[in-house]
Parts: sequence; structure tokens; C-alpha cells
Amino acid sequence: MSAAAVVASVGWTLLHFLWQGALVGCVTAVALTALRNARPERRYLAACLGLLVCLAWPLLDLTLALRAGPDAARAGAALSGLASGAAGGDAAGLLAWLQAHLDWIVAFWAACSGALALRMALGLLWIGRAGAAAADNGATGAWQARLSQLAARCGLARAVRLRIVDGLCSPVTAGWWRPVVLVPAALVSGMSPQLLEALLLHELGHVRRHDYLVNLAQNVIETLLFYHPAVWWISQRIRIEREQIADDFAAAHLGEPRRLALALSELERLQFSGHHLAQAANGGDLMARIRRLLRPSAQALDWKAALPVLGLAVACAAGAHRLDSLDTAAAVQQGLSRTAVADFSSCAKPEYPHADLDAGHQGTTTMRFLISADGRVLDANVPRSSGHAGLDEAARTALYKCSFRPALAQGRAVASWVAVQYVWTLE
Repeated sequence: MSAAAVVASVGWTLLHFLWQGALVGCVTAVALTALRNARPERRYLAACLGLLVCLAWPLLDLTLALRAGPDAARAGAALSGLASGAAGGDAAGLLAWLQAHLDWIVAFWAACSGALALRMALGLLWIGRAGAAAADNGATGAWQARLSQLAARCGLARAVRLRIVDGLCSPVTAGWWRPVVLVPAALVSGMSPQLLEALLLHELGHVRRHDYLVNLAQNVIETLLFYHPAVWWISQRIRIEREQIADDFAAAHLGEPRRLALALSELERLQFSGHHLAQAANGGDLMARIRRLLRPSAQALDWKAALPVLGLAVACAAGAHRLDSLDTAAAVQQGLSRTAVADFSSCAKPEYPHADLDAGHQGTTTMRFLISADGRVLDANVPRSSGHAGLDEAARTALYKCSFRPALAQGRAVASWVAVQYVWTLE
């Protein structure tokens, strides 16, 4: 497959995810609303499934597009400037603009993803260096022994290391195979041991559930699909629910949620940490978490907030189709299981008529071809003109020579009409 076909496949996959991500976000929002009074574990699972679908859907699309090869309609459109099955001037204009700028779209996505990936790598490096450079003194040894006792009480078989670090605002947990809890030096000296133990139990909740790996996967998905707000919203909901789960874990082992709430209120005075690659006790809305620990109550459904979500979900479901879905609709109307597909390697690229080129004429020529059962063009017409007869005739003459894979009906090749557009643009 040529580089142009790969770029086209990646570009259209990114563009299709705009509606796909909106639909997944709406479904996830409805699910989380329905589970608003369920345990946070269930909301966490629903949000994780939503984010996983956000990654799996475009990956599946890209895989199918790459396997289809340059003869597929979408790849062919990218290579030859053809748009199969499209109708309407506005839609054709949008398709033409997107097609002409696919390389820039993919380049912008790659640059931004690369920058975010570098940021993630620097964050991991910072965590590693902070743990390695942490002071090893008497306080570290004493708290390491206390952390080991707490881990054993929680049923953790793995050794959990503790490091006291300057410059942090909250304890954070990093690592999976060899987890480490980074504790701010200011907390060791300024917080009572009972409250600091409550925060350490919260961090052990993250270690027990392997939250570091899930959070790392979130960062990868955010890096790849950074341009979609639904991805960031779902990811943030995962972090909120994850903190609540860790709060419940710590409160259950403490036997007194009030102590954890007091510890969190102390963190409210500190500046929030920005190192999202680690699990921090100050994640989410601290005041909301404190209220939940002290006075848990059922959440009423806010219909004013839910109605826009439901409306957006209906709109996305109604408009959730590919840009080439009109081809599929045409196939259904003709009783076909597959429409005719052009073999674009056989097509002669239409040459811009000199008169139209000198006059600066542009437009989209919509043609219909009658394709025989053996893939030959039997007839052609131009139902929608570009507005310039020279452009229409040049497109019809050149594309008339294309060979096609015939349409299929019940597994048999049949004659059928197929719509093809050629977009004339001056670069």
C-alpha cells in the first residue's frame, strides 16, 4: 500500500472518530447517570469500558481500511479525488476540503500526539528520579516499617517501598511490579501520624487494584485521541471514581471514615499536584470526597442536566454513519449486497481543460455509471454539473475508461448504477 493510502486511512479514521467518540461519550454519560447511586466500582467499570471502546473502534476501522488496500472506495477517494455515493453541494464541498487537507490533518495529529507522548515520558522520568533521589533517613525507615505493616494488614503480598520527597503536595503511588509511594516531606513533619496513615492506606488501595497500569493506559489513549473532548471527560470520570474506590478501601480498613476525611481536609490547604501518571490522594474534587465520607447520601437525578445528554445521544445515533454511507443506502435500494467499486489503478486521471484552468474554474462533477456484470461501463451521465461543461466532459471522458468490480446481489455479479464524484480544485 502506498504512503498516500496509509495517510488517507489514518486521516479518515481520525475524522470518523469525531462522531464515534461523541456517541460513545453520550452512551457513557447515560450509563453513569443510571449508576449514579451504585457503588463506585460499577461506575468505574462503565467509564473504563467507554474509554476502551474509544480506542478499539478507531483501531478496528484503521485495521479494516489498511487491509482493504487501495482498491477500497475510501482509499480510492483519497488517491484519486473521487467521492463515491456523495450527494449535495455542501457535503461535496466539505468532503473535498477534508480530502485536500488530509495530509495536514494527519501531520497535526502526529505532532500533537508526539508532544503529549514526550510529556508522558518526561513525567515517568521525573517520577523515577524523584524516587531515586529521595532522602533515606530515620524518618524514612520508620515510615517504611509502618507502611509495610499496613500493607500486610491489607493483604498485599508485594513489597511496597516508601520514599520521602521534597516538593510534592500529596502522596503519590507509582510503579506496578515494584510499587513505590512518594510522600511529601512537609506531610511527614507537619501532619499527625494518624492522618498520614489514613493517606497511606488510600495509596495502598491503588496498589492493590493495580491502578497505576490503568492510569498509564489512560494517558496513552489521551495521547492518541487528544482532540476529542469525550475522551478527556471519560478519563476524568475514571479518575474520580478510582479515588472514591480508594477512599472506601482506606475507610474500611481504618474503621472510621472521619479520619480519612480529616486527612483530606489537610490536603485541601496544599497545592494540587500535576503529575497525573502517578496515583495521588488529592485526585478529584477533595471537598466532594470529604462530604461523601462524612455524609453519604443518594444523588437525585438532575433532569435539566440529563436532557441535553439524552438529546445529544439521539442526535449522534441518528447521524452515526460513515461519510460513504449513501453508497450503502443506494445498495439497499437496488437490492444489492455490494455496490460496484472502481479499480482506481485502471482510471485515467482527468486532465484540467486549459480554458477552465486559465479561467480558474472549480467545482464537483457528479456522474452515474451503469456497470455491467463483468465490470464494464455501459452508460454514463452527469446528473449534477460542476457548473462548467468543460470540467464535466473531461471527468466523464476520463472516468468512463475505468474498470469496476461489479455489484453483487445474493452472491452473484449483476449490472447496476453507481454514483461517482470528481472534485476539481486548483492548488
